[in-house]
Amino acid sequence: MLLEAKDIVKQYGDFYALKKANISVPKNSIYGLLGPNGAGKTSLMRIINQITAQDSGEIIFDNKKLQRNHIKDIGYLPEERGLYKKMNVKEQCLYLAQLKDMPYNEAKNRLNYWFDKLNITSLLSKRVEELSKGMAQKIQFITAIIHEPKLLIFDEPFSGFDPINASLIKHEILELHKNGTTIIFSTHRMESVEEICTHIGLINDAKTILEGPINEVKSSFYDNSYEIICEDDVKLETSFSFETKLHQKNKHIVSINEDINFKNFMQDIISKNKVVSFQKKNPTVESIFIKAVQNG
Repeated sequence: MLLEAKDIVKQYGDFYALKKANISVPKNSIYGLLGPNGAGKTSLMRIINQITAQDSGEIIFDNKKLQRNHIKDIGYLPEERGLYKKMNVKEQCLYLAQLKDMPYNEAKNRLNYWFDKLNITSLLSKRVEELSKGMAQKIQFITAIIHEPKLLIFDEPFSGFDPINASLIKHEILELHKNGTTIIFSTHRMESVEEICTHIGLINDAKTILEGPINEVKSSFYDNSYEIICEDDVKLETSFSFETKLHQKNKHIVSINEDINFKNFMQDIISKNKVVSFQKKNPTVESIFIKAVQNG
């Protein structure tokens, strides 16, 4: 594991922001940190970044207890963006890179590389207050990744981007992962979690309620559902009992009891209906999120 948070507690008066929260983030994973608003996700990310400290519990980073010098190994893109509006873009990026112990010349080279790659070189001489929200977002994205950290933490990274730039940033996140960077990714956009995450953890009511590789989590929530598409918009005929979860024109999503033989069920459906396709229907991350939160 690159990062482990063990029994993290954070309390403000009588309010618990985190109540023995636990996550385990494998090396070179994209870990989706999910949860409703106010569940404790941002509190945990701020503790990992040493912006605030936990009241109890411990963070293990790269097999060592989290230390102040680990700041250089972590990059953070917070949901609340925080660039200095009056400051020159180039000077600000170099200053933030040097705070991460990056030598000036190396920071300058990396800065030029990323501004060229994202096609925003013309912004280097501007002040932040002159930029659009989307352009400022790109600048802050660069400040989070410029020092090539082992771990990147993105809190709602697509917020403020139009679809084209959101796709561009998603591509860069996947490239960083491909090159060995471990990523913690927090978002309310469940379709993005489906597309890019290898692992997920769900925090609700200040504690972790589920965690694991995304495929294993989906398997644990599988309810014997199948998607059946027929030639015609007709009611399915079968000798077996089933629950209809969705009937939309010629598409049916049904759930069968565990004691029903799947092969016999499939043969019966095909023999009595004009079936175009028949496939297993895995639960979505969104449906897992809703079910897990509702069940507590």
